[in-house]
Amino acid sequence: MAYFEPFIDEAGIHVPTYTDILDHLIEQARLIFGNDIYLENDAQDYQWISINARLISDAMNAIVIEYNQRSPRSAFGAALASLMKLVGSDINSPTYSTCVCRIEGTAATVINNGVAKDVSNNNWYLPAIVTIPASGYIYATLTATVTGPITAQIGELNQIVTPTLGWDSINNEEAAIPGSNVESYESARSRYSVSASLPSRTVLEGTTAAILDLDGVTRARVYENDTSITDVNGIPGHTISAVVEGGVSLDIANAIFFKKGPGCGTYGDISQVITDAYGNPTTVNYYERILEEVEVTVTIKALSGYTTSYEDDIKTNVILYLNNNTIGEDVINSSLWGAALSASNSIINPAFAVTAVTAAKLGDSQTINDVDILFNEVSAGDVANITVVVT
Repeated sequence: MAYFEPFIDEAGIHVPTYTDILDHLIEQARLIFGNDIYLENDAQDYQWISINARLISDAMNAIVIEYNQRSPRSAFGAALASLMKLVGSDINSPTYSTCVCRIEGTAATVINNGVAKDVSNNNWYLPAIVTIPASGYIYATLTATVTGPITAQIGELNQIVTPTLGWDSINNEEAAIPGSNVESYESARSRYSVSASLPSRTVLEGTTAAILDLDGVTRARVYENDTSITDVNGIPGHTISAVVEGGVSLDIANAIFFKKGPGCGTYGDISQVITDAYGNPTTVNYYERILEEVEVTVTIKALSGYTTSYEDDIKTNVILYLNNNTIGEDVINSSLWGAALSASNSIINPAFAVTAVTAAKLGDSQTINDVDILFNEVSAGDVANITVVVT
């Protein structure tokens, strides 16, 4: 392309490239000094012109970046954080995983700054001081020592790292609640769009947005029954039911209370009493999502070029599909096929062929049918539950 003056139109900002600028400066130099001026790559004059062309190009690219920082679709860093502030939100900081454990030992034993470990060698902090009562056991919430989605299934957090006289054992009877890494720009941009719908035209959209905007909430779905009779999900008439993953219970209840419409009931197995500005108490109910693990068996036929590494790729892709399902979304068998096939190196000359895919909730008999997920469930995958059979 030839050099042109920078301009902005309906498609955005346009600036010339470094090559366009360089060619333009060389052309101008020939007009000034004559066509016989030597401007090959090894000429000092050429080197000087190229340095100036680079500086001009860098300045123009900086202007493009600054222009694009005005939009949440392309902004990043401090600019994106500033835009998030405009909708009452922020880029989420990384959080720590937590896990409730049963601690057993001799009554009156005091555990100071205790540390436990799970089967994956992740360390977890006990509260600063834990005193075992007369019953010989106590439940305490442990916190992972590092941020991010550290997991521990039931019975996996069971090792004492800091032995203390009178402290006999530790075990988790519930799975850990995973933390999160620092929020990606893509995730923040998605939440920006959600946050922008807080003052939306529909109350239901605003309620969902208010919940999703809370710290620690990773997924949420709000169901509405606007009829006078109980619906197929068991939600009473003229009632909403929020299903939420993560977050603080009181924050979630407050978000529902202040965004739902007047006279609208709430439904769920978790309850919080919210008192309004006039001292009137209201019980807000919602569901904490139920994590329903899904077992999948993918049968493949090895073709030319097949290696065992494809098995890991298939497992990874299937797990990614399962873990990204929304709350209440069925596991579709054809989508499992697609996830498995996406691990192939080539559509034209694949290294393997998928011959069968079966799936079921953990413990059920696997079939070729879709896996029905209840309205308050979300499916999840685990490496131990994804099997690849090679024929």
